Amino acid sequence: MADGVAFNHLGLCVSDLARSRRFYEELLGFEVERELHPPDDPSSTLLRLPKPLGMTALYLRRDGLVLELLHFDGGTKPARERVMNEPGLTHVSVSVDDIDAVCARVAEYGGEVVAATNIGVAIFIRDPDGQLLELLPMSYRDHLDAEDGRTDGAAPS
Repeated sequence: MADGVAFNHLGLCVSDLARSRRFYEELLGFEVERELHPPDDPSSTLLRLPKPLGMTALYLRRDGLVLELLHFDGGTKPARERVMNEPGLTHVSVSVDDIDAVCARVAEYGGEVVAATNIGVAIFIRDPDGQLLELLPMSYRDHLDAEDGRTDGAAPS
């Protein structure tokens, strides 16, 4: 934190917490860090949502990335498909040992393979709520680590 700024987490609203947890834990190897049930006050003010929220925040970690799954007991708005050039978060990218093996299991975890995006060395999948995830081969991650002079897969410090 040399410049007074540190990354905390990415937040992702989900409609079914158990289903999304299973997707990210079992399919992509994220690990639960903590689960919070913040009070409606002051959360409703911060999030600009009406009470009652009944919010659960489940924090998952993978390779230094913290993904906060947000679930609201009162329900969520329907997801809509976003295009890649629409401002905002477009996708989360992960490297895997075997893209085809992961793709073969995506539906089992409530997700979808976006087959039309398969370019041989990368493909998009959707999590159970439609969030895009880019699957890249582990060789891509290894290449980035080598460029940074690392071999442990850890993020630069």
